[in-house]
Formats: sequence, structure tokens, C-alpha cells
Amino acid sequence: MTMAGPLENIDLMKDEIVKTLCDMIRMPAITPKAGGEGEGKKTDYLEVLLRGIGFDEIKRYSTKDSTGADRPSLIAILKGKDASKTLWVMTHTDVVPAGDLKLWTETQPFEPIVKDGKVIGRGSEDNMQSMVASIFAAKALKMAGLTPEYNVGLCLVADEETGSDYGIKFLIKEGIFKPSDLVLVPDGGNEKGTMLEVAEKSIAWIKITTKGKQCHASMPERGINAFKAASEFVVLLSKALPKKYNAKDKLFDPPKSTFEPTKKEANVPNVNTIPGEDIFYIDMRILPCYNPDEVLEYINTLKQIVEKKRGVTISVEKVQYDKAAPPTSPDAPVVQMLGAAVKKIYKVKAKPMGIGGGTCAAIFRRAGYSAVVWSKIDDTCHGPNEYAWIVNILGDAKVYATMYQMK
Repeated sequence: MTMAGPLENIDLMKDEIVKTLCDMIRMPAITPKAGGEGEGKKTDYLEVLLRGIGFDEIKRYSTKDSTGADRPSLIAILKGKDASKTLWVMTHTDVVPAGDLKLWTETQPFEPIVKDGKVIGRGSEDNMQSMVASIFAAKALKMAGLTPEYNVGLCLVADEETGSDYGIKFLIKEGIFKPSDLVLVPDGGNEKGTMLEVAEKSIAWIKITTKGKQCHASMPERGINAFKAASEFVVLLSKALPKKYNAKDKLFDPPKSTFEPTKKEANVPNVNTIPGEDIFYIDMRILPCYNPDEVLEYINTLKQIVEKKRGVTISVEKVQYDKAAPPTSPDAPVVQMLGAAVKKIYKVKAKPMGIGGGTCAAIFRRAGYSAVVWSKIDDTCHGPNEYAWIVNILGDAKVYATMYQMK
């Protein structure tokens, strides 16, 4: 215990906070499906850390994934004056793979360095910045001898990057959360810390397979060029979808539905063969005013135009498909508390907004809980040379410590 207040304690713990973040970056928690070891080592480390801080309750929840690997999550509770509700901060222990190592010019992905006020390494911003901040905010309260107004719950989950089936979805089924609880998911934000994310678009990733007839490129009339037909289809979709689904909603940035062709699979290995099959993908982020089922029906109507013209068959498959969850009200207590804490610490006015990306907040919202997403980040998530500003780690910890004391 110290004589300093929680905010001062956070500044005093700066070196410890940075060391903890670097320790966790050195523990790749990549899904076993991508060849990783999962979250086990990092969860073990966190459990020791949390017990050393003195949380009142710590419980480990584990389930097996489709590969048979263990996917552990941790729940830690700091008891408050009023135990009727819990303020949850949910962060995730897993990270995405490193990507192209040649693009990591500052350091290797899992060899963190501290440079120019930043901690650089995979997972630094997504999601270790927020995890470390939420943990040390609780420690700062304990050091000051203070008890939070409500229970403070830290939810450190597995499997966020690959669907959350073995993380937060599993924990919700375990009945851990109450309808009166307050849920903060610090897994998105902006550089100024002014975005309180309360709504998300529907996400529909689709795989489009075009089948024609393979032949020698010198005699194209003997085949049906699947690549050519697929190219025509992607141009048609790029024009028709934004035109038909053209609504605007100022809550979101961008304020429209987006339909972007992204990944394309290899077709034939040599130049002088006309491909008989071609595969590409589209990432669609659809405003909540539209039903994504209806969008897929329209795509299936459009494909018939190309099929008839080119003599191909086209199949449309769902890869990821999440309909927009009910939004969190801007007047929800957790949104109001967060906005007040951000204003106190960062001296800015944060406003409710919607995003096109998907977060675990949508899972909470579908289950009937009010959830808000926030953090102060540059959004280097998933990129090479991912980093977290140390000043943001400390600032975010102060926001959480402020919220922990709110009623």
C-alpha cells in the first residue's frame, strides 16, 4: 500500500507495466489451427501475475478446440462495495501470426523493443496494451488501499482472433455474466481516444468459385475461361452492390456499406493454360438497415447474368457471416461512465460511433448485454511493426482506474 492515489501509482509502475507487456509479447499465443501453441503459456503467466496483485477471485476456464488443443481463459474479480453488478473489462490473450517477416523492419515480431516511446512487437496494441492497462489499474487501486464501487471483473479470453467459440462465447454459456453488468471491450479505437463504439455492421465474407473448362491457351475456343468470367463478375458486383445498397448512416465511419474484393486463390500454375476454375473472395460490411441474407440473394441473381453470358457455373459460399447485433444505447451506464472517464483523463469528448469491423462486443450484445468498445490506439493491429504508445498504456490504465471508482 502507498500514500499515493491510483493515478499516481500508475505512473510509478511505468517500468513494471512496460516489462509486463514485453514479457507477454515474447509468448506467442497463436491459434493451433495456424500452427501456434495457443494461449496456455501466456495464461499461466497472467494467473501468477493476478494472484500476486491480490484479486479476490481467480478462476481458469478451459475448453478443447477442434484440434484437441486446450484453450484457457481467466476470470479475475476484485470485490467492490456493491456486489450487485460487475464492471467487466474483456481483453484477449491470442494474437494473429507475424505475417511477412521481411516487413518487420524494427524488430522481430516476438522480440519486443522499446523505442521512441513505443513498445514494438506482435500483440502490443492488439490486445496487450488494454490487457496490461486493465490489470495495473486494479493494482493501482489496491496499492492505494481503495475498494472499487462495484465488482471489477477482468475477463482474459482465448480465441478472439478466430471466432471466439473457445473464448467469450464459451464463457457466456457458462453463465458468468449478469444482465445488470457493465461490459467494456477495449479492442478498437482511434488516435485521440474519442470513439465509443456502440454498433457494428453485419460482416459477410463470401467465397466465389467460377467453373469453366480448362484448355491450352493457344486454342481458347476449346475451353471456357473461368478467370475471365470471374473477372467480369467481380466488376459487376463492384458496380451493382454499392448502387443498390446505398444508404448512409452517420453513426458509422465510413457511413456506408462496403463491398470489397480481397483474396484471390491461384488457378493454374503455368501461363499457357486457360483456367477451368477460379476462386476469389469478397469482404462485405453491411449497414444494419439491410439484411445480409437479402444481399446474398441479390448476388445469386447477378451471378446468373455471367453464367448465361460466359457458359460457366458460379457458386457463392459463406466464409464468415455475422449479422449486426442490436446496438448499445448511447445512454447506457457503461457508455456514460466511460465517456466521463475519458474526458477526465484525456481532456477530450468521446462520442458514440459505429464501426465496420467485428469485436467481441457484438457477441455480448447478441446475448443481451450492453457493451462498449474503446481504447486510445494508432490502430497498427495485425500489421508489421505493430506498436503501442507507452503514454497510451498509462493513460488507458488511468481511464480504467477512474471507472473502477465510479458509481
